[in-house]
Amino acid sequence: MTMQRRYFLYGGLGAAGAAGGLWWAGRQEQRQEQRLDAGPGGLWALRFPKPDGGELMLAALRGRPLVLNFWATWCPPCIKEMPDLDRFQRQFAARGWQVVGLAVDSPAPVREFLARMPVSYAIGLAGAPGADLSRSLGNESGGLPFTAVFDAQGRIVRRKLGETRFDELAEWVNTL
Repeated sequence: MTMQRRYFLYGGLGAAGAAGGLWWAGRQEQRQEQRLDAGPGGLWALRFPKPDGGELMLAALRGRPLVLNFWATWCPPCIKEMPDLDRFQRQFAARGWQVVGLAVDSPAPVREFLARMPVSYAIGLAGAPGADLSRSLGNESGGLPFTAVFDAQGRIVRRKLGETRFDELAEWVNTL
């Protein structure tokens, strides 16, 4: 094979690879948007049992900005960030903000934990399926803690894998 033909072949393969990569990236972005709106009513149609009884219905929070935090009792960074989430809830509730913690855990440990460390924000029992929900909201690894922030129109405006802090949450509010 001549040198010129070899360059032509390699150039063609490179262009095909680049086009494939662009197509794949576009599909990933499109799939992410589809996942957010999947199902009748999407995220807002979801309901979760509360640790103290009753039901947490996300539809009741529609039209308000929302901090949705996925956590577990066995996750040290999750526990560490809870006082900051609680402070955020108390300080920003008057401005319409709502914090919801979805426990990716069993009901009994969550109840026991909250008896020792109560919080002022709503807690729902998502159990193991909560990990899939967090993935559908952009948590590709399924790690904890994971926080998704929604504006009043229901659009995700921030995502964070790892511990959040009060000052970080407050800064996000000020940039919306």
